Amino acid sequence: MSNGNMQIGTLMVGFVKRKVLAVQDFTFLLVSSLRRAFTPPRYITDTLLQMDVIGVGSLPIVLLTGFFTGGVLALQGYRTLSTFGEVGLLGELVALAVVRELGPVLTALMVAGRISSGIASELGSMLVSEQVDAMRAFGTDPIRKLVLPRLFATLATLPILTILADFFGMLGGFFISSSTVHLTSREYWSSVQQNLTYQDVTQGMIKPFVFAVVIAMVGCYYGLNTTGGTEGVGRSTTQAMVVASVLILVLDFFITKFLIAIRFF
Repeated sequence: MSNGNMQIGTLMVGFVKRKVLAVQDFTFLLVSSLRRAFTPPRYITDTLLQMDVIGVGSLPIVLLTGFFTGGVLALQGYRTLSTFGEVGLLGELVALAVVRELGPVLTALMVAGRISSGIASELGSMLVSEQVDAMRAFGTDPIRKLVLPRLFATLATLPILTILADFFGMLGGFFISSSTVHLTSREYWSSVQQNLTYQDVTQGMIKPFVFAVVIAMVGCYYGLNTTGGTEGVGRSTTQAMVVASVLILVLDFFITKFLIAIRFF
């Protein structure tokens, strides 16, 4: 029994050490990237290419997610508001829920599922095929060439995707409100305009910048730390998607809690 307990204890200590080392390596990669972000050389062409891949490539799924999220909110909100005879508040309910929380979070989760895993797969394949080592041999900094363009592209495109997802979410709510609840266009959009404040919009726009860093850096971290050949690429891809998604949900909670604590809204 004692030998079994010792083995379990050893495994737990090893697990904790690996996780602490992973956090340390991730922090080092993040700090190194931020230091290089403000100095040349800058790979503008690579950044523009990544903006196309990340922004334009993610547009269909983000718009669909936003539209149907707004529609579902309108359907569920109608059931609750009709009980109190306040169906006219349906536009306010959809707008606040989408702009404050669901728009930024769901957009980030959709992009994380597509981009974090894609970045990890791409960089992991480059690492196991020794392309990264060849890059270093030719004097090219992999962080500047591979990490920064993806970080800048995600920072530039995720807020725009969030704005579009918010709009399509409210549009989905309007579609359900007009076709099912029979609210007029004036009633719905007046409720949205009168109750959506500057603080709500600002809160919803702070989060995408934080989420963008998480999505890009987690994907780059797991890609550049891939081991085990092609099987390792698959593991890195899965880990990047899972870790990025969990971090988005955790950070969303703490950002919201912080904004409430400082009475931002």
